[in-house]
Amino acid sequence: MSVEIRLVVSDVDGTLVDGKKELTSGTIDAVGRLRTAGLGFTIVSARPRSGMMPIADRLAIDAPMGAFNGGTIFKRDGTIVCQHFIDREVVEGMFDLAEGAAVDVWVFADDRWYASTDQGVHVTHERIASNQAPIVTGDFTELYDRADKITFVSDDADLLRGLNDKARPFADRATIMQSQTYYLDVTARAANKGDGISLLAEAMGTPLSATCAIGDQANDVPMFARAGLSIAMGQGPADVRAKADKVTAGNDEDGVAQAIDTIILPSTLA
Repeated sequence: MSVEIRLVVSDVDGTLVDGKKELTSGTIDAVGRLRTAGLGFTIVSARPRSGMMPIADRLAIDAPMGAFNGGTIFKRDGTIVCQHFIDREVVEGMFDLAEGAAVDVWVFADDRWYASTDQGVHVTHERIASNQAPIVTGDFTELYDRADKITFVSDDADLLRGLNDKARPFADRATIMQSQTYYLDVTARAANKGDGISLLAEAMGTPLSATCAIGDQANDVPMFARAGLSIAMGQGPADVRAKADKVTAGNDEDGVAQAIDTIILPSTLA
């Protein structure tokens, strides 16, 4: 397919960073080549703003970015373009559904991460991803009116799928999906990467037809559907790869760099 790309929007975890959640020199250099060619670059992620800032600083991203899957559009200087909280009734309903389930609970609000425990491998990974330590609590009710994201955490993927199924009555008021097999994320209805890439493209004066979206998980599929060109990471699930226009290498093989050099930049010269 022939698409004139002017803006690249990349997911972060499982895409832009490797399995250690680090930016490689290969990816950094490739983003530089993208800019030299006159293309814009930004990121959208399930991460909070605090977890995106080290990436933004390292890549000097001054364009608007999307945290919480696009629920918060912000700039590196701290400016918030727009922000969407989860409907309180949805928050209450999700906590009722999860009551008694073998899941850890995380709530992101006020630029902080609140968690039911500070133990476990996923907490260790989230300390890196969110760039902060959790505030442990057993009572999240004070956050119900201003929650950016709720994450239910479990290594039992079937349990999370079941919880997702039970949450279908809230589908018209929230975005609920597994950002990883072990995370079930709940964000505001407008906090999805489809709306997120639309807001980012608009903020940067770029038509969606001239955007390229790169991602690896189910929560990236909504932006695949709106972008002019979509690229899935090689290690992503087969059903996600099938929904993309192109597939690149995995995130531990500099897949974003490969996509930039072999798919995106050549298309601008065609």
